[in-house]
Amino acid sequence: MAALSERKLEIVRTLVETAPDRVVEGLQQALAEASGDTALASVRRLVETEARDRHLRNIVLLPLGPMCVGDGRDPLRLTFPARVMGLIWRGLKAQAPAIVHNAELALYDYRPGETSTEHFDRLVRLAARCMRAGEVREFRTVSEICDEARPDGAATLLACLDLAPVVRGVAHKLPEWTSQQGGDANIGARLAYKDAVAVSDDAGPRFFQMLAAQLQQHWMILRIISAVMEKPTERYLAETELGMFGQCILRDIEEALKGIAGFDVDGGATAAIEAARLVDHVTMEANEMETYISLSRDHGWGAALVKHRKMLASTVEGRFREAEKYFEQALPCGRSKTKRSARSAAKLGEAPDRAVVSRCETLLTFAGEVRFSSNYGGFAAARSALLEALGDELDLYVEEVLHLLKSGEADNESHAQAYLAVAADFSRLVRDDKAADLVRRRAAAAAAGPAVDPVLRLIAQS
Repeated sequence: MAALSERKLEIVRTLVETAPDRVVEGLQQALAEASGDTALASVRRLVETEARDRHLRNIVLLPLGPMCVGDGRDPLRLTFPARVMGLIWRGLKAQAPAIVHNAELALYDYRPGETSTEHFDRLVRLAARCMRAGEVREFRTVSEICDEARPDGAATLLACLDLAPVVRGVAHKLPEWTSQQGGDANIGARLAYKDAVAVSDDAGPRFFQMLAAQLQQHWMILRIISAVMEKPTERYLAETELGMFGQCILRDIEEALKGIAGFDVDGGATAAIEAARLVDHVTMEANEMETYISLSRDHGWGAALVKHRKMLASTVEGRFREAEKYFEQALPCGRSKTKRSARSAAKLGEAPDRAVVSRCETLLTFAGEVRFSSNYGGFAAARSALLEALGDELDLYVEEVLHLLKSGEADNESHAQAYLAVAADFSRLVRDDKAADLVRRRAAAAAAGPAVDPVLRLIAQS
């Protein structure tokens, strides 16, 4: 296949330049093997050039990058339209190609926290000057779309550009600041805050907003705020622009609670694990607020957290009750045929209901996955009671079915083996893999018959 013509390459170039970063990365990986003078090789070279350019752009505009998402209209987080990044970069390349080239050369030896960032900061300062001048089309467009997204959007973006060198200087320290409380971490955070407010008197809240955007978990910004302000009160934060962090966390918790209450029991293990991660999310965010902000349980954020914790415990315990209900349906029983069993005898006339079994497995997976958040979430006792009760019922059920198989009283031996397989799967979720393996080996011994049963019984007991 011949190389693409210049006209077609220009069309592809336009498409690639307007594509999101993840699409460009995917194209780069997909075209890695393309070589020679072919159409795909032409596209590969174009994509690689764009990928290198975006890497430089993302380093230069690092303090702004995570804030440029969607339409920039998030009411609780400081964001700008995603188009801002590309427009600023195109404007810089048109206005100062030599400075961009110097930044590209500096990137080869760049190591955060060790090498100079002057070439990158110079471009950010130039972007601020171009926005204020309003003479370059790309920067005029940036101002227009920012003002459309939020009141004073362009002025806010300019203020962020002014703060960008300070944010860049500490971005690589954020993992340390959020993992180590006290000592050098607190001192570093306070010094950076001092540098930020030296840029402008009202830069403090904006500085924290820009740092929050750099964090993988935005709620961890509370640790830095607490370090700088020595665990501020809710009243103080709520009355400033920093109140958006508390509101944002409460909104996240409310959305997560809806997801936990509405997760689909027919969604299998994937849905269960996703719901359990939402439980973890609620407990972590609530714990962050209680740890790093002085709250009152009687009003405001503190009262809202108390309400949310009660709702979380109630919702999760409701899922536990569902698990118990489906457990009884998945392993149906009738009147007992043996005095050894305190539970009714297993009903083996029909095969297991796979839909019911799947729902029970989903809910038992959920119960297993919330173990780490159960103590803080207030449902540890309910979880322990559920697993203990179901474990006891499984023991009795397995003994009953094995007794029916060995005595020849089972209504249907194939169904009996199917129910033992279900019991083994439940044992894995309620207890562990060893418990499940034991049930399977005992089921195999019962199926093998009297001739080899003693040997298999010894294996099962080993």
